[in-house]
Amino acid sequence: MFAVLKTGGKQYKVQAGDVLRVELIAAEAGDKVQFNEILMVGGDNLVVGAPFVEGAAVQAEVIDSIKADKVITYHKRRRKHSSQRTRGHRQKLTLLRVTDIVASGADASVKEAVGTAVARRAAHETK
Repeated sequence: MFAVLKTGGKQYKVQAGDVLRVELIAAEAGDKVQFNEILMVGGDNLVVGAPFVEGAAVQAEVIDSIKADKVITYHKRRRKHSSQRTRGHRQKLTLLRVTDIVASGADASVKEAVGTAVARRAAHETK
């Protein structure tokens, strides 16, 4: 059985046991999280959502929070003297191991996987 989930503006095709690198999620290592934005569930019968599959979920365990490789950008303007800029960036990622794919009747007791920006906004609105 496989599922296509959406998180961080990207789509991932996953199976049970897969290890994923997704954008930073507001969770600590060892936490269990659940993705509720499931676009498709496949296996014996294929279910395609419009836009999401109702009641489907992917449960995963957080392994670690990591940083991606450094991306360096270099800008040089050839007609301007000493006009150059070097910038670097390391994206923060969360390492996950997919534990279970639920086709229907997702459990609400597992913490929902949300990005850090969404978690910050939610915490700010509750205060």
